[in-house]
Formats: sequence, structure tokens, C-alpha cells
Amino acid sequence: MPAEQPLAGRCVLITGGAKRIGAATARALHAAGASIVVHYHRSAQAAQDLVAELLAARAGSAYAVAADLLDVGALPGLVQRALERYGRLDVLVNNASTFYPTPLGTITSAQFEDLVGTNLRAPLFLSQAAAPALRAAEGLIINMVDIHAQRPLKAHPVYSAAKAGLLMLTKSLARDLGPQIRVNGIAPGPVMWPERTMDETLKAEIIGKTALKRPGSPDDVARTALFFAVDAPYVTGQVIAVDGGRSI
Repeated sequence: MPAEQPLAGRCVLITGGAKRIGAATARALHAAGASIVVHYHRSAQAAQDLVAELLAARAGSAYAVAADLLDVGALPGLVQRALERYGRLDVLVNNASTFYPTPLGTITSAQFEDLVGTNLRAPLFLSQAAAPALRAAEGLIINMVDIHAQRPLKAHPVYSAAKAGLLMLTKSLARDLGPQIRVNGIAPGPVMWPERTMDETLKAEIIGKTALKRPGSPDDVARTALFFAVDAPYVTGQVIAVDGGRSI
């Protein structure tokens, strides 16, 4: 195996892998030799474009699969599609996330179901579905947490609570799935702004509160995922903040 291809022969399933942090993670793990299953829900064109890009670099090395993560019954099918395509599953990246404000007094049950379902329930049940294949491969689960799992974001109580649950789920799964499966998390800070319009003054204020006084990028998160997948065989149950020191 070439030194620059440490994940050659491995299969990685990334939820919400078509855009943003998910796409950056897909590119990084693919460059390390992995075959990538790109999950998407509404971003069909972005998923197909990313898969085409990866296939152009290495034939047969990427595949797109659609699923609604709020449909728990559909989650085992994602794992099955990966196994049918590549015969194994080595890494599951629970990256997909829903994010929007829910000020107290305006929260609806539909918003609660959406935010908790995407950010906590789906990672749990997808990890459960993937566990047999990951156990056979002595694999890895990476959960995309958030620095706001530990320091709540104003007007986002449901999102913050869901990510706090995901942080504890990461630690719980690491304990329950060891020794065959490692489970770790990444907590991004200001590495990518929300897709909705955001005030430039607020962005500057957030950056000013980091120790490094600059924003990060999706590639910073992707490199951390690569570290877990390649260089951290004795690390499990840990969540690394990739936030420029925002959380200290």
C-alpha cells in the first residue's frame, strides 16, 4: 500500500456528504485512498457533481445514495447500499445536521423533531445499523458535534441540546462498541458560516473571540477526520474542538 494511500481498500459512508464540511471530508478521505458513499437528501446535483469529481480521480471510488435521515426505517438501507457496492464499511461519518434558531416561546414540535431527529436520533440509529459491519472491519464512527454542545448558542436551545446529546452519545458508543469499533467526535467552531445570511459585524465579533483571531475552513475539520481515520488507533471516546480556540 502506498504511504500516501493509507485508506486504500476502505469504505467510508458520509451523511450530508454532498456539500460544505461533508464534501471537504469526502475529498480528504478519498485522497487517502478510501471509496466514498456520499449520502444526500435534497442536494442531488451537488452529490452527483462531487461523485463525478471523485470518480474522475479514481474509477469506481464514489457512489451517491439518497435517504431522509428522519425516516429511521430507511437508515439500515444506507448501510446495506454501501455493503452491496464495496463489500465492507470501515468508517461512518455522521455529518448531516439541521441548524436554525428556535427562540423560546416559538418552538414547535415539528422543529423539535427535525433538529433532534437529524442531529441526534439519526446518528444513533445509523450507528446501530452500521455496527455489525464496522465491528467486522474494526472500524470507526466520527460524529460531527459542535462547540455549542457545551456552551449554548443563544436562541438555539433545541439545536444546542441535540448536539449535547450527540456529544454524550459519542462517549457512550465508544464505551459500548469497544474494543472493535472506535467512536470519536469533532466539534467545529467558526469554520463555515450558516447558509442563511449572517451579519458581517456578528461574524467579526465571533472571530474576535477565538484565540487565533481568524476563521477556519472545512478543510480543517476534514484533516481532523483524517487524523481519526489514519493516525489515531488508540483514541476513542474523544471530541476534538476545531474552533481556533473559541471554546477556551
